[in-house]
Amino acid sequence: MTTEDKTHSPAKEIPRGSAAGFIKYMKHDLLSGLLVFLIALPLCLAIAVSSGYPPIAGIFTAIVGSILTTFLSNSELTIKGPAAGLIVIAIGCITEFGGVGSHEAYRAALAVGVAAAVLQICFGIFRAGILGEFFPISAVHGMLAAIGVIIIIKQIPFALGVINPETGRAPSAEPFEMVREIPHYVMQANPAIAAIGLCSVLIMFVWPLISRRVRALKIVPAPMIVLLFAIPMGMGFDLIHQHSYVLRNHEYQLSDQYLVNMPDRVFGLFDEVTYPDFSVLRQSRAWWWVMMFFIIGSLESLLSAKAVDLLDPWKRKTNLDRDIIAVGVGNLAASLVGGLPMISEIVRSRANIDNGARTRFADMWHGVFLLLCVALIPTVLHRIPLAALAAMLIYTGYRLAHPVEFLNVYRVGKEQLAIFVTTLVMVLATDLLVGVAAGIILKIIIHVVNGVPIKSLFKPYIEVQDVDNTTCLILARESAVFSNWIPFRRQIEQIGLVQHRNVIVDVSETKLVDHSVMEKLEEMERDFEQEGLHFEVRGLDSLQPLADNAHAARKRGLASMRRLTIVASAEIEDWLEARLVQLGATGYTVMQCRGAGRTELQHGNKENDPKVRIEVVMTWKTSEEAIDFLRSEVIPNHRITACVETVDVVRRQDFESLSDASHLEHALSD
Repeated sequence: MTTEDKTHSPAKEIPRGSAAGFIKYMKHDLLSGLLVFLIALPLCLAIAVSSGYPPIAGIFTAIVGSILTTFLSNSELTIKGPAAGLIVIAIGCITEFGGVGSHEAYRAALAVGVAAAVLQICFGIFRAGILGEFFPISAVHGMLAAIGVIIIIKQIPFALGVINPETGRAPSAEPFEMVREIPHYVMQANPAIAAIGLCSVLIMFVWPLISRRVRALKIVPAPMIVLLFAIPMGMGFDLIHQHSYVLRNHEYQLSDQYLVNMPDRVFGLFDEVTYPDFSVLRQSRAWWWVMMFFIIGSLESLLSAKAVDLLDPWKRKTNLDRDIIAVGVGNLAASLVGGLPMISEIVRSRANIDNGARTRFADMWHGVFLLLCVALIPTVLHRIPLAALAAMLIYTGYRLAHPVEFLNVYRVGKEQLAIFVTTLVMVLATDLLVGVAAGIILKIIIHVVNGVPIKSLFKPYIEVQDVDNTTCLILARESAVFSNWIPFRRQIEQIGLVQHRNVIVDVSETKLVDHSVMEKLEEMERDFEQEGLHFEVRGLDSLQPLADNAHAARKRGLASMRRLTIVASAEIEDWLEARLVQLGATGYTVMQCRGAGRTELQHGNKENDPKVRIEVVMTWKTSEEAIDFLRSEVIPNHRITACVETVDVVRRQDFESLSDASHLEHALSD
C-alpha cells in the first residue's frame, strides 16, 4: 500500500459533517480548504471572464455556494462553485441579451439564473433527482467533450492577446467559424500577451508531469504556479499602465485591458453586488436559457456528486435530491447578488479528497479563504493577466475533450463511439440541448435496430418472485435500456433497499441490456453492499457482448468466434494439443483421419502415416496467436493443413481463455 493509500484509508469511525465533526476534523478540513482555495481562486476568475460575467461574479458564486450548501447538502466531499461545463450556456445567454460588456445583459442572465435555481429547488423537493439517470452515458460524455472543444476554441484569442481595443473583449463567434479564424488570430497576436499565454499553457501541461515525479510538489496546484510566473511577466511588461512597444516595425498596445478587472480598494467587492432584472422573464427567449441552465446544470451537478461518492474513501452516499436542493438554493442566492450558476464541481472535489478532507466543512473553509482574499487584496488580483486565465481554461477544455475519452468510448463499443461523436458534433454545430437530444435519438434507433421492441423502450417488463423471506428474484424481459431504467431502478430499490431484502436480477430473457444499464447495475451492487445486502445479476452469460469490455452492451443472439482446423501427423498430436491449450484454447476435438496432401500426391505415395484432425473454437485474439504459432513453429518443421473459419456459438464465455475471463473479472471488480 502506498503512502497516499494509507493517508486515505477509511478509519473505523466514518467522519460526518456535524457540530462534533466540525471540531474533530477541523485540522484536516481547514488545510484542504486552503489548498482547494489556491485552485479555485484563478479558476473562478477564469470561468467568470469566459462566461461574459464580471470576474468578481465567479468569486461571489464560490463564496455563497460553499458557505450555504455546506449546511444544506449531506455530500461530505463535493466542492460547490462555478464550473467550466456551464461556460457555453452562460456566454450564450449573455450574448442573447446584448453581448459581453453589456450591464443589461449581465442583469438579464442573473434573472435567468434565479428562475433556473427555483426549478432546481422544486426538482429536489419533488424527489426528481433520479431523472438524471435517464441520459445515456455516451451522450453525456459527448456533450462534455464538446464543451471542452468550445472552451479551447474561445480561449485562443485571449491567450494570444487578440482583443478589441475599444471594448477590451476577445472576438467570439460560432465554434466552427472561430476554428477557421485561428490563423487570423495568430497573425494578429500581441507578442507580449502571447508570451504570457503560451508560457502559462506550457506550465499547465508540464507541471502535472513534474509533480508526479516529485511528490513534494504535488501540494502546489498548476494554476497557482501559472500565477507565480504570469503576474511577474505582466509586471515586467507594465500592463498596469497604457503604453505601446514596437517589434519588427509593428506597434503593439499594452494596458490593463489585458488584466483581470477587480475592485480597486479593500472590501470593494461589496460595491460590485448586482441585482437581477426580472423583467426579461416576460420574454419567451429567456425561458429557453432558463431550461438550459436548469437541465444541463442539474445533470452535471448530479453526475459530479455521484462521481465524488465513488472516490470517497469512506463510501458515504449523497442524497441527490437534497444535494440538488442545496445547489438550487446556492444558485438562487448567488444570482441575487451577481454570481454565476454553480454545480458540484468534480475537479476541485477531487483535489479536496486528495488533500485529505474529512467533511463538508472543507468546502466552507475554501469559501471563507476566497472571501478574505478578494476582500483584503483585490488590487493584487487585478495584476493577473487574462492570458494566464485563458491558459487554465484551455487545459480544462483539453481534459474534457481528451483523446483518451474517444478511445475509452470506442472500447465499450462502436455504437457508443457513434453516439459520442454525434453528440459532440451536434453540440458544436447547434447547442447543448439539441446535441444531447441527437445522441439520445441515435441511441434509441440503434436499440430498435438491435431488436428492442418499441413497446419496451420506455416501460420495463419485469416479473417479481419471492425466493425466500430475505431474497427476491426480478425477471427482466424484452429489454433493459437507459430509457426504461428509471422505473426499473425504482422497483429494485423498493424491493431491496426499502424492504431490506437481497435481490437477484435475471436478464436472460431480455433482447438487449445496454451500456448505460450495465454500469448502473454495477452501481446498484455497490449501493446494496453498503446496506449490508446482496445484489446479483444473472443471465448475462446468455447474452453476447457487443465489444470486449465489461460494460459493453449485451444482445441476445449468437456470438461470432473462429474455428481452427488442423490436419497433422498423429505423432505431434499431444504437442499440438498442449500448445493450443497454453495459447488459450478452452477445449478441442480430435478425430482420426486419413488422406494425402499435395507433396504425397506428387510422389505417388497415398499410403501415409496416421493423421489426426484437431478442431478448436476460440476467440479472434486467441486464434491469431494460434496462427502465429503454426507459422513460426509448426509449418517450418512439419507437414500440416490448417484452415480458419468464422462460426457462431451460443455461449461466448465457453470459449474465452482463462486469461480473458480473469481480465473481465478484474474489470468488473474495478
